[in-house]
Amino acid sequence: MRTRRVWSTAALFVGALVFLFPFYYMVVGSLQKKPDTSILGALPLGGLTFENYTAIDSRVDLLRSLANSAIFTGGVLLGTVVFGVLAGYALARLHFRGRGTLFAVMLLVQIVPFQLLIIPIYVLVVRTYGLADSYLGMMAPFFINSTAVFVFRQFFVQLPEDLFSAAALDGAGEMRILWSVALPLVRPAILTALLLTFIGPWNEFLWPFLVTKDQSLQPLAVTLANYISNIAGRATNPYGAILAGAVVLAAPAVALFIAFQKRFTAAELSSGVKG
Repeated sequence: MRTRRVWSTAALFVGALVFLFPFYYMVVGSLQKKPDTSILGALPLGGLTFENYTAIDSRVDLLRSLANSAIFTGGVLLGTVVFGVLAGYALARLHFRGRGTLFAVMLLVQIVPFQLLIIPIYVLVVRTYGLADSYLGMMAPFFINSTAVFVFRQFFVQLPEDLFSAAALDGAGEMRILWSVALPLVRPAILTALLLTFIGPWNEFLWPFLVTKDQSLQPLAVTLANYISNIAGRATNPYGAILAGAVVLAAPAVALFIAFQKRFTAAELSSGVKG
């Protein structure tokens, strides 16, 4: 048994190294003054510098871009939670004709790539509603997230029926039940939905780039994409400049995951029901 545990630990350790190596190489490569694409470049003996990062900061407004990304991503996450909770609750707890069909259609939407719908959405948002060069125009297509709706729906389905029956007997309406009974228990699902959907809007660059050409509104992903495609190739270390841009974009997402990984747990759903 002890030998088996040792081998299992060793296998997990090797798997962790394989998983973390791209992140390690990205950071190390971004700190190199001269490009080194060989295997030895992963184990530098010296010559590390922050010049690639200072070059980015000198060419683009990182602080403004980070603020735009925070506004864009925060707005998308807020819409994801609000509409996801309402839609998930309706699909899980309300009984109406066509509920099963609607849920099946929602699952079908998940297999349709966003790029396939980008032209009609662009015409609708920019030309019909006139939301070009605005935060709302960038956020609107992402307010409804089928993955988040699915997560909330599955969570609400698992809640004990006794909770809702007791609230209904006390005269509570559906919105009061949702606000006072369901939401306090759905916090793990909210955190799950936020973590699952955060990386999408944070890394999104195609849609914001199409909606606005105003650099003062463009999020970090668009700013870094422009930097990498137009400026990084002329840098002293092009590879280092590209990897530095990738590190700047990935760092907030990694920090968020590390900060909330301990809270990424399920709650005891039956605790609200008396014996």
